[in-house]
Amino acid sequence: MDPLEIARWQFGITTVYHFWMVPLTIGLGPIVALFNTLWVRTAKEQYLRMTKFWGKLYLINFILGVATGIVQEFQFGMAWSEYSRFVGDVFGAPLAMEALLAFFIESTFLGLWIFGWKRLPARIHLACLWIAVIGSVVSAYFIIVANSWMQHPVGVTMVDGRPQMTDAWAVFTNNTALVAFSHTIVGSLAVGGAFLLGIAWFHLWRRRQTGIDTVDDNGRVVVGEAGGDTGANRDACDYRVWFRSLRIGAWIAVIAFAGVAATGDIQGKLMFEQQPMKMASAEAACHSGTSFSVLSVGDLGSKDCDDVTNIVEIHGLLSFLAHGDFSTEVKGVNDLIPEYESAYGTTIPDDPKYGQRAGTTVDFVPVMEVTYWGFRLMIGFGALAAFAAAVALLITRKGTVPKSKWLMRLAVLGIAAPFIANSAGWIFTEMGRQPFVVAPNPDPSGVDGVFMFTAAAVSPGVSFAEVLVSLIVLTLVYGLLMVVELKLLTRYVRSGVASAMPELVHQPDPDAKKDDDVLAFAY
Repeated sequence: MDPLEIARWQFGITTVYHFWMVPLTIGLGPIVALFNTLWVRTAKEQYLRMTKFWGKLYLINFILGVATGIVQEFQFGMAWSEYSRFVGDVFGAPLAMEALLAFFIESTFLGLWIFGWKRLPARIHLACLWIAVIGSVVSAYFIIVANSWMQHPVGVTMVDGRPQMTDAWAVFTNNTALVAFSHTIVGSLAVGGAFLLGIAWFHLWRRRQTGIDTVDDNGRVVVGEAGGDTGANRDACDYRVWFRSLRIGAWIAVIAFAGVAATGDIQGKLMFEQQPMKMASAEAACHSGTSFSVLSVGDLGSKDCDDVTNIVEIHGLLSFLAHGDFSTEVKGVNDLIPEYESAYGTTIPDDPKYGQRAGTTVDFVPVMEVTYWGFRLMIGFGALAAFAAAVALLITRKGTVPKSKWLMRLAVLGIAAPFIANSAGWIFTEMGRQPFVVAPNPDPSGVDGVFMFTAAAVSPGVSFAEVLVSLIVLTLVYGLLMVVELKLLTRYVRSGVASAMPELVHQPDPDAKKDDDVLAFAY
C-alpha cells in the first residue's frame, strides 16, 4: 500500500496539534508582559497577581508547545526526505535562524524571567520577559517565511532540478509571508483575549455564586471579601484581578478580530492571484462568475460540480474579495483546470525515485469539502468570538457577571472559538495548496519550474507499515500530552491566583527552613 496518505495524515495531525499551542503562546505572552509592566510601573498588587497567574498558564502552554514542536523537524527526514532534498537550500536559512537565534533568545530570557523573581532588579526582570515574548514573535516569523515560500516561491534559481536561494531579501520579505505573519499575530491575540475572558468570567461567576460579590438595586457590583481560611485569595484585590482581566481580554478580542478581518482581506486577494485554484475551491466556484456562495449543498467532492447548488449567494461579493470591485469575473474550477494542466503537466514525472506514483494522474482540485467548510469555519468562529467579546463588554459594564450558570459555561466554551478559527484557517491554507507541497509561482517574472507535487515529496524508502506505526505512536503520545496539558491548565485555573501565589492562603512558618526552590513559581 502507498504510504503517501498515511504520511500526510501523520504530518497533519502533529502539525495541527502543535498549532493549538502556538497562537496561545504568541497571544498570551504580550498580555502577561503588559501586566508585568503595569505592576513594575504602579506597584499595584492586582497586577502582580495577574502577572503570576496568567504567567503560569503561559509557561505550561509554552513547555508543551516546545515538546510537540520538536517532532516537526524530525518528520522532514523521516517521511518527507524528497521534499527536504528539494527545499533544503532555501529552508535552511529561516529554520536555522528560528532555532539558533529566535528560539535561543526566547528560551534563554524566559528562563531568566522564571528564575529571576526577587533575584533580578524589577526592570531587568521585566525586560527579560519582553525579550522572550519578542523572541516568540520573531520565531513565528521565521517559520511563516519558510511556509510562505512553499505557498509562493521567490528569490531562487533552479540548479540541477533544485531551487537554490539567490536573493535572501526576497525570501524574507515575501509578500505572502508579510501578510500571513500579520494575520497570524492578530489571530493569536484573539486567542489570548478569549482565554482571559472565559477564565476571568468563571472566577467572577464563582464569587457571585458564593455570595462574596453582590449587586445593588441598580445592578452595580458590591465587592466583598471572604473570611475564614480563604485568606487574601478571595479579597477585593482578587475581584480586581478577574474583572480587569475580563475587560482587557474582551477588548483585545474585539480589536484583534478587526485586525484579522483587515489582514484576511489582503491575504485573500493575494491568494486569488497566487493560488486561484485554492480560492475557487473554497467558494465551490466551479464556473467563472462574481457571486460569493454563503451556503452550497450537494456533492462538493464532484470535480465538475454538477451536483453542487448555491442556495445562498451574494452577487458581486466574490469579485470584491478577489479584486476589490463588484464586477470583475473570477475564474472557476472548470476554467482553471486546463490552465494548470497546460502549465504543470497532467502526471507525476516518470522518474524511478517516485516509485509507483511515477506517471500517475495529477488532480489539481483540492478536497473541496475541506477548503469550502474550512474557509467558512475560520470566518464563522472568528466572528463568533468577537461578537461574544462585545456582548461580554456590554454585560459586565456594571462591574461583574450575572449569576447565570449557562452564561458562565458559554463564556468558558467560548475559549475554543478562536482556536477553532485558527485551526480551520491553517487546515484550509495547507489543504488548499494540494496537489502541490511547493505551489508554483504564477507571476510571469517568477522562476519557471519551482514547484513540487506532494506525491513526489514523500520518502521513497519508507514503507506503509513504518509510517503507519509512527502515526499511531505519535498520535498516542500527543493524545497523552493533550491530557497532561488540559489537566494542568484546569487544575491551576480552578485554584485561581493561589496556584501561582500560594502565600496568599498559606502563611509561611517563620521558624521553618527557608524555601529557596526557584522552580516554585514555574511549576
